[in-house]
Amino acid sequence: MATSVRARNGGSPSPDAPPSRSPHPGARRPDGPSARRSRLYRWDLKATPYVFVAPFFLTFAAFGLFPLLYTGWLSLNRVELGGDPQWKGLENYTDLADSDFFWNALANTFTIGVISTVPQLLMALGLAHLLNYKLRGRGFFRVAVLAPYATSIAAATLVFTQLFNTDYGLINSALGLVGFDPVDWESSKWPAQIAISVIVTWRWTGYNALIYLAAMQAVPQDLYEAAALDGASRWRQFLSVTIPSIRPTILFTVIVSTIGATQLFGEPMLYGGSVGISGGSGNQFQTLSLLMYEKGWVTGALGQASAIAWVMLLLLLLVAGLQALISRVNRKKLGG
Repeated sequence: MATSVRARNGGSPSPDAPPSRSPHPGARRPDGPSARRSRLYRWDLKATPYVFVAPFFLTFAAFGLFPLLYTGWLSLNRVELGGDPQWKGLENYTDLADSDFFWNALANTFTIGVISTVPQLLMALGLAHLLNYKLRGRGFFRVAVLAPYATSIAAATLVFTQLFNTDYGLINSALGLVGFDPVDWESSKWPAQIAISVIVTWRWTGYNALIYLAAMQAVPQDLYEAAALDGASRWRQFLSVTIPSIRPTILFTVIVSTIGATQLFGEPMLYGGSVGISGGSGNQFQTLSLLMYEKGWVTGALGQASAIAWVMLLLLLLVAGLQALISRVNRKKLGG
């Protein structure tokens, strides 16, 4: 009791009394400058990453997403150059289904894509396999195989157009030396498609070869050494070690080449000359891209051209989905 009285009268407090909670003379209130700086610091940590990535998303929204959505809206309308849109629903798509020109362009796109993509990737694999070994002048050959890719489409197509010329082309001259009749490389369907495929193959083989080469150099050498100790030849090592190890890269090049074949435009247009937009005098090598251009900018039917663009997009998504499914099945087999 005496201790409590002394505490109330200003004496020494009891040892059991709780410590004083009076604020420190130099302490700041929670809403002072220190608290504001703390909030700004937290906001900076959260907002800075979004500020850095915002230019990409803004650019993509302006030049990628908006044109995609706007094209989809145009495909549902009847739009002429200089005219107002008129709602048609799915009429543009049903017109494509009934159009012989559309199915011809789709078939040409498929055939040109196959006869250009398959040899291109096979040749690229062979070149990459050769360049993966220690060859004299290996650096020169690596640069040389990339030279066609650096050549412009116009220059390459014009050169091959002269080579495949029906009257004075070097190809027909060489065929005549071995007893073959001249081939009409421009007006005939399959010769024209083969000529265009040669141009595509020549331009992109070296590019894919360097991609394969980069993947091959990442394969551990221990696998090759173990295969060599087991008596495997170089060909067996290529089939049993190299191909399985770079399978994801092969799938990537297949997808990219398929996308490029679906969008094939410059080579057939320049190869056909004055009738290049229509894919030759008989539409024998008109692709979907050429048909889309002709519908949009020659006949002025922007709605039909937009519908063709969306059909091309859906085809690419379908192909990518099938290839992703095949890749997943292969991974499950390897895992099992």
